[in-house]
Amino acid sequence: MADIRIDDGIIRIQNLDIQDLKAAAVLAAYPQSRWAEITRRAVKIGLGYLKGGESD
Repeated sequence: MADIRIDDGIIRIQNLDIQDLKAAAVLAAYPQSRWAEITRRAVKIGLGYLKGGESD
């Protein structure tokens, strides 16, 4: 289970494992130095997509 906290509007995620071969292949196509930036953007896009669904 990932440890997820929100501190002053910053989402902090520790010990997060994502098992997705297709996503890993996409990420692996970029230099490792960009992985953190790409992952942050993907999470931001994904959470934005879920906006409004919190009452479900």
